Amino acid sequence: MTAKTNTTVQDLLAKAAWIQAAEDTIPPAGARPAYEFRTKFTLDEVPWHASLAVTAHGIYEAFINGFRVGDEELSPGLSSYAKTLYVQDHEVTGLLSTGLNELRLVLSDGWFRGRCGPSRVPDNFGTRTALIAQLEVQTSADVIRIATGPDWEYGTGPITAADLMDGQTVDFTRAGNIAWQPVRIARDSLTLDRSRLSFSPAPPVRRVQEYAPTAITKLPGGRQIVDFGQNLNGWVRLSALGPAGTRITLTHGEALDRTGDLTTAHLAYTQYPDPNPLPTGQTDTVISRGNSRDVFEPRHTTHGFRYVAVDGLPEDLNSTDIAAILVHTDLAPTGTFDCSDELLNQLHRIAKASWRANACDVPTDCPQRERWGYTGDYQIFVRSAAFLDDVYGFSRKWLKSLADDQLDNGCITNVAPNTGVVDNPEIPLSFDGSAGWGDAATIVPWQLYVTYGDARVLKENFDMMTRWVNYAARIAATQRHQSRQEIRPNPAPHERFLWDSGFHWGEWAEPGGAFDFAGDKGIVATAYMARSSDIVSRAAAVLGRNDLAHHYRELHTNAVNAWRTEYLTAEGHLTVESQANYVRGFAFGLIPAKLETNAVNRLVELIRKKDTHLSTGFLSTPFLLPVLADHGRTDTAYELLFQDTAPSWMTMLNRGATTIWESWEGISEDGIPHESLNHYSKGAVITFLHEYIAGIRPDENYPGYEQFSIEPKPGHGLRWARATMRTARGTITSSWHIQNSTFTLDVRVPAGCTAQVVMPSGTRYTVGHGNHTFTE
Repeated sequence: MTAKTNTTVQDLLAKAAWIQAAEDTIPPAGARPAYEFRTKFTLDEVPWHASLAVTAHGIYEAFINGFRVGDEELSPGLSSYAKTLYVQDHEVTGLLSTGLNELRLVLSDGWFRGRCGPSRVPDNFGTRTALIAQLEVQTSADVIRIATGPDWEYGTGPITAADLMDGQTVDFTRAGNIAWQPVRIARDSLTLDRSRLSFSPAPPVRRVQEYAPTAITKLPGGRQIVDFGQNLNGWVRLSALGPAGTRITLTHGEALDRTGDLTTAHLAYTQYPDPNPLPTGQTDTVISRGNSRDVFEPRHTTHGFRYVAVDGLPEDLNSTDIAAILVHTDLAPTGTFDCSDELLNQLHRIAKASWRANACDVPTDCPQRERWGYTGDYQIFVRSAAFLDDVYGFSRKWLKSLADDQLDNGCITNVAPNTGVVDNPEIPLSFDGSAGWGDAATIVPWQLYVTYGDARVLKENFDMMTRWVNYAARIAATQRHQSRQEIRPNPAPHERFLWDSGFHWGEWAEPGGAFDFAGDKGIVATAYMARSSDIVSRAAAVLGRNDLAHHYRELHTNAVNAWRTEYLTAEGHLTVESQANYVRGFAFGLIPAKLETNAVNRLVELIRKKDTHLSTGFLSTPFLLPVLADHGRTDTAYELLFQDTAPSWMTMLNRGATTIWESWEGISEDGIPHESLNHYSKGAVITFLHEYIAGIRPDENYPGYEQFSIEPKPGHGLRWARATMRTARGTITSSWHIQNSTFTLDVRVPAGCTAQVVMPSGTRYTVGHGNHTFTE
C-alpha cells in the first residue's frame, strides 16, 4: 500500500462516485451475498506507475485482470463509519497490461451492515453496502483515471452469503455465470460526507501464519473433526472439495465434548428476556463444481477456533487438504521472554497467542462469540501488548473510534466502535460509562506515551480524556448510591468526590462471586477516578497545559482523600475487603506509605484464606503479582503464579489451554468447557514476567525508555531468565542466571538511554549505553 506525498485522501477519490447494488429488497442479515462490481478499460501502452485507491461500506477485495490486489484482509477495517472511514491506496503497476483490462471489486457486509456483538445485531451503520474506487494510471503521455461511476456494473458471484459472525457460503458452480446489471449511485448522507475519509495509522490485517492439522478424526456419522492444535482467529483453506454438487459444511469451535465431537454450547448467548440462545454461527459452506483447481478460502468472514467439524465431504481428509489461517493486524514484534521453567514459557506463549487472536483490526475481547472492541479488555492488557508488539498505530486507530463514539456528556461506551448494541426496553439501564472500562480513554493513551515517548497521542486524545474524567467527576458530585443515602441521609463533605452511582461492572468475574447489577461499586469507581485524574494531570503538564494540570491534580487529591475517608481504616484495612480492592489500592497509590505494611499483610491473609489462591477478577488481576513483589512479598507472588489448582494460570495449562480463558474455570475439572476459551485479559500476568522476572521496567517520568529500570526478582527455583525489548532507541536486553549461588546479570542499554540496575540484594547501579555485567 502506498500513500502519496502532498496528496489528500480526498484527492485520490476525487473523480469517483459511491456505487452500490440496486437491491430492491434487502436480503435477511447473515444471508446477504457478496456483490461483484466491474469495469473494463483499454491501455495503449504499459504504464510506468499505477495505484488504486479504494474504500467501502462493508469489506472489499480488489482484482485486476483476475489477480488479487495486495495481501490485506478485511479492508477497510472497522471504524466508527459515520465519523471516520479509512481509504487504502495500493500500488498496482505490475497487474496492468496493454490492451483490454478489467478492474473488479468484491463487496460483502463486513462490520458495516453485518451482524455484530453477542446479540448479533445487523445494520449497525446502514442497510446498504457501497464502495468507491479510483485507479490512477500514469503513462509516458498522460494520466488516466478509471473511477467508480454509473458506467460500472454489478452482479452476484460465487459468494452467495457472507457475514463476519455467521460465516460464508461459496457456490463454485456459479463461477463465471454472473448476470451483470447497472449499478446504483449512492447518495445517502454518509456517502456525501467525504470529510470523514482518512488514512489509517494502523498496519493492515493480513494472513500471518498457517497451521497444519495435528489430528483428523472421523466420527461414526461421517463427520470429520480437524484439530489444529492451537486456538486462533481466522479461517481454514480447504482444497479437497469433492465431486461436482458436493455440499461441505465447516463448523468452527474451541472445544470437543466427551464423545470427541465439536461443541459450541459454552459459546451460546441468550438475549434477555428470550430464554432461547442465539445460534453460535461460525459456519462456512462450500458447494463444489468438481474442479480440482478450486480452493475454498472464506476471506469475508472470521472465526475463533481450534477445531473444525467437516460435514458432507465423501472422501477422507489428509493433512495437506486443509490448513488453518491465522488472521490479525500485522503487528511488528518487539519483545521476547523465556526462562528456565517451561511452564512459564508456555504461559507466555498462550497469552501472546490469545492477544494476537484478538488483535484483528480492533482489540477484541474474544474472536468467536462477541468480537467486540471492549474498552476494559484493552485497558487491562495494553501494557503487556506494548511489550510484545509495536501497537502504536493499531492503538491510535482504535482510540480514534473510542473518541468518535464518546457521548455528548463525556461518557465512554463499553465497546469501540460501538456496534451490536441491543436497544432492549426490558433493560432500561445503560451499561456504558463503567469505571475501569471507560478509563481506557485515559489509560491507553498514557501507556502509549510511556512506551513510545510520542506526545502526539496525548494531544490527539486529550479532549476525550478530559471529557471522560469530567463526566466521572460530575456523576460523583451530583449523585449518590441508594444504600449510602439510607445509611447517611446527609452526605459527608468527601462524598462530592465519591463516584458510587451509575452502572459499573466492578471487579467483574471474581472467582465464585455473583454479580450484583445494582450493588455499590464506589470503592472501584472512585479508585479509577483518582487514577484517571492523575493521568490527565500528567498529560496536561506534558502538553504545557499547566492550568489544567493543576485542576486535575486537585481532583486527583480529592478523589484519593474521598477513597481513603470512605474505605480505609486507621489500621490500614479496607471497609470493603477483597483481594482486588487491596491490590487496586496499592496499584493506584491510594494507600498511604505508613499503612502499607498492615495493608499488604492483610492482603496476604486474604490470599492464605483462599489456600494461596487468587480471588481477583477482571480489573485487578494484572496488578496482583506486581503489587506483592513491590511490597516485599515476592515469594507469595511466585506461589500464586505457580499455583496448580483452580483458580490459577497453571490450571489453564494443565487442562490444555492454548489461549487464555475468559473464566478461571474455562475447562472444568470434568472437562466441560465454559464461556470463551480465548479472552486475553487475564494474560496480562505476563507483565510480571517481563518487568519482574526479567526486570525490564519503563519509567513514566522518562517516556520512550529514555530512562528505565532493570530490576529482576528471581524466585521459585528459576535458574535463568531473559527478555528483550526493541524500542525506538534500540534493543534493551536483560539476561540473568544463577550458578553456584552466584547471580549474574547481563544488560544491554541502547544509545541515548540510561538504566537504573537494581540487583536482587538491593545494590543499585546507574549505567549508560553499552553491554554491562553484574554479579553478586
